[in-house]
Amino acid sequence: MALAIAEAKHALSHDDVPVGALVIGPDGKVLASRHNERELTGDPSAHAEVLALRDAAAALGSWHLDGCTLVVTLEPCLMCGGAALNSRIGRIVYGAADMKAGACLSLYNICDDPRLNHRIELTDGVMREACGALLTDFFGELRG
Repeated sequence: MALAIAEAKHALSHDDVPVGALVIGPDGKVLASRHNERELTGDPSAHAEVLALRDAAAALGSWHLDGCTLVVTLEPCLMCGGAALNSRIGRIVYGAADMKAGACLSLYNICDDPRLNHRIELTDGVMREACGALLTDFFGELRG
């Protein structure tokens, strides 16, 4: 999670919400590391998780990310949780809960919906305070 936090801080240089994500391969090596780039690119889908999943799929040469782990500083939203589900990622680890848009436990539980064809193992609350502080500080400065 410390690597994801470090990645999230890169988003601050272009005024994006500081969220960082990594995809770790089955061998334990980092396949991809990205941060939010919505403001930078003008792309509403440029969330850290989606970008990291794309990079990991490119690195593996397949969209099947079986056995991989997505590590993210903030609970994934419905779009990112859906992308993880569609990639067949094996596990999601996240830090801070997102009570407004979280789709892994807070508002929805896309990771364990029996109506869907894949389940994702979930670990929440890893370095919760440090992950949350990034967001609290960012939004506190915006409000001035």
